[in-house]
Amino acid sequence: MTSTHGWSPQGKTIHELIAELRAFEDDTLEVRISTDDGATHRSISLVARMDGYAVLLNSEEPAARR
Repeated sequence: MTSTHGWSPQGKTIHELIAELRAFEDDTLEVRISTDDGATHRSISLVARMDGYAVLLNSEEPAARR
């Protein structure tokens, strides 16, 4: 099953993610993460192994609420 965006909602393996990143022509681009379809995004500070997953972490302080 695919989402309305055309990608699988089940996530990617490390292998699949690396293959997709290698497709970018400019490998000096900063990789960022978003959980709201790109409306906001944050840098990836660390990749950790947690509960059987590779988890991308951001260690920035949350943005102040306005």
